[in-house]
Amino acid sequence: MGNEEQANERPDRSAEHDRVLDPAQDMAALKALTHPLRIRLLGLLRQHGPGTASELAARTGESSASTSYHLRVLAKYAFVEEAEHRDGRERRWRSAHTVTRWNNEAMHADPAGRAFLDFTRRQQLDHLRTALVQHEADMAEGLLGPDWAEPSGISDLMPRLTPESATELQRAFEEKLAELSARDAGDPRAEQVVLLTAALPLAQRGAPDPRTTSDMGDGVS
Repeated sequence: MGNEEQANERPDRSAEHDRVLDPAQDMAALKALTHPLRIRLLGLLRQHGPGTASELAARTGESSASTSYHLRVLAKYAFVEEAEHRDGRERRWRSAHTVTRWNNEAMHADPAGRAFLDFTRRQQLDHLRTALVQHEADMAEGLLGPDWAEPSGISDLMPRLTPESATELQRAFEEKLAELSARDAGDPRAEQVVLLTAALPLAQRGAPDPRTTSDMGDGVS
């Protein structure tokens, strides 16, 4: 199963956890996500909770007219919904779910689905770059304690796995993440942690290179 780029952010506890989209039936909804601002708005609602178009405009540097329009598009395809209003002056929105999932095999079978995967994966990389800049600044400014220095980092391991093993690894990761997230839910020391996982098999081309055919490639962490 694939998942969109903001699935690792702090969930809105009032939202449903998963929404599974079928590319054969929900391509219009998937296409609605192929806009950078819509994905950013959805991520901000998941990260910070409900907000108005004006509040989201201030966070993104866009006009409130623009954020309002794109929120309505997200609402049309049930990615966001109205939240409880603090007053009657402006509509508040919340994410309708915390994770958007789809079947990668089904997406690859459709040209529009492949284009959607290409777009969302590049958006995920942009999210990682933004998160890295914020992490470095937060550490430098002392907003995160020194105990976060060791567990933070990025790894680029290159194991040799079968499709079955890669699938098993992804499932084990998701199960462990759910277990630890539940355990730490009430701990005041818990911080939002951006986790971006990638499983990108590379076909062997030409003669085997001993540097890339070992059991484990170089890792940076």
